[in-house]
Amino acid sequence: MALQVAGGAGCCGCLPLLGQRRTAAFRPPRAVASEGAAVEDGSKVMLGGSGVAVTKLGIGAWSWGDTTYWNDFEWDDRKLKDAKGAFDASVDSGITFFDTAEVYGAGVSGAINSESLLGRFIKERKEKEGVEVAIATKFAALPWRFGKGSVISALKGSLSRLGVSSVESYQLHWPGIWGNEGYLDGLADAYEQGLVKSVGVSNYSEKRLRDAHERLKKRGVPLASNQVNYSLIYRNPEENGVKAACDELGITLIAYSPIAQGALTGKYTPANPPTGPRGRIYTSDFLSKLQPLINKIREIGGSYDKTPTQVVLNWLICQGNVIPIPGAKNAEQAWEFAGALGWLLTEQEVEELRSMAREVKPVMGFPVEKL
Repeated sequence: MALQVAGGAGCCGCLPLLGQRRTAAFRPPRAVASEGAAVEDGSKVMLGGSGVAVTKLGIGAWSWGDTTYWNDFEWDDRKLKDAKGAFDASVDSGITFFDTAEVYGAGVSGAINSESLLGRFIKERKEKEGVEVAIATKFAALPWRFGKGSVISALKGSLSRLGVSSVESYQLHWPGIWGNEGYLDGLADAYEQGLVKSVGVSNYSEKRLRDAHERLKKRGVPLASNQVNYSLIYRNPEENGVKAACDELGITLIAYSPIAQGALTGKYTPANPPTGPRGRIYTSDFLSKLQPLINKIREIGGSYDKTPTQVVLNWLICQGNVIPIPGAKNAEQAWEFAGALGWLLTEQEVEELRSMAREVKPVMGFPVEKL
């Protein structure tokens, strides 16, 4: 799989797996530690306590260049043009936070990867007009990578592909089998060297998150974010302590797979399930059981003149201290995502959707988040 450990659309790139337990109703806190750092114009928020401002919704670039999970296993000029359209439409709509990773796309096999494409899009846009974007990318904790030096080496490779001297956020893509202390030291070194403006983790359990926060704190480096699978039908962060820990420690939760790889958009039906690997997760049977929730999402969206996609992204924003990063494959999707901003569901609607979502069998997640 070209070193690609699969994940959710817009996302963190990790193979979805079974398992989520049901617990009592989760109610988001009225205020969280990192909410006080909102930018004055209200269009951006800070990544944790890092001082790095990003838009309240980001764009995941996992599908750009990918031929192992997305794009029907092929990449061509039309898909390249669509990806460029997604980038431009995102910027035009005011969304300037982009999330990528060194293992997104087919770069390992010699083809172009997501980082290279994002770097190209930024360069082309800057040649026409000045534009400032915030880039988040990730270090792959591969078993043969050891020590803090491996983090700096990988980061420099990412910076080269992106064509920048530093990025706004550098994250550990998943916990390593070993060597996590060294990886965290590598993040701190990168921060101190000015190669990154903030550091984060991804797919970290509550315990791992607290340990990482404490280790970085001793170096005087704030842990800015934890990127995890989170959507209306995958609420594991609410149930495993991760969301509460993020709120307590002032760590921003970045939500990948926020529209459940398209399953929550209403696009797919029992008679029209997604193609490729997603079809093995979001089966006709699953989509049949999902329809009552989709109908309720449509009903609520109708009162706001919003699409199901915009409703479920807004639902995440309503949780507080959450930045969704849906994956945009074309300009139309990017424009639609922007419509999730500038309004809010009522508390009653948020809880009604959560209550109905409990009736849907949990979708899959990434196993390391249980470590």
